[in-house]
Amino acid sequence: MQDKIEVELMDCAYSEPKRGTEFSVGYDIYSAEDEVIRPLDRKLIRTGIKLSMPVGIEAQVRSRSGLAAKHGVFVLNSPGTIDPDYKGEVKVLLFNSGVMPFDIQRGDRIAQLVFHSYLSPVLSANAAVNYTRGEGGFGSTGTNNLDMEKLYEL
Repeated sequence: MQDKIEVELMDCAYSEPKRGTEFSVGYDIYSAEDEVIRPLDRKLIRTGIKLSMPVGIEAQVRSRSGLAAKHGVFVLNSPGTIDPDYKGEVKVLLFNSGVMPFDIQRGDRIAQLVFHSYLSPVLSANAAVNYTRGEGGFGSTGTNNLDMEKLYEL
């Protein structure tokens, strides 16, 4: 059984989200307005769509690889989460990391939606457990204990 997600097209909408191919995971979403994003600037772009999702499903707004590779334009808070209780218009926060202004026309594909199931566990403030890893953070499991001086002796 597939979960049903309803898409409401507002007056300004260009199109409903669409997958590029049968096996595409992401659904392309389109700009509902003309805009220009200056270099090193960001803009919140309207899509003209609203989503109605069942509890247990979230939508993630992700960058389109072509925009990022060709123009340096990507979703700034990627992936942006759309919660099932959000009922407003889907907007996309785009950032232009390129050196040229980036023109957006109504109907341009600007991002993609990927839908996921999620868990909402009950959190417990008393759940602290000691593990071997401890509090090591970024890169702490990828380090090795090589003796650098012995390497230089080789």
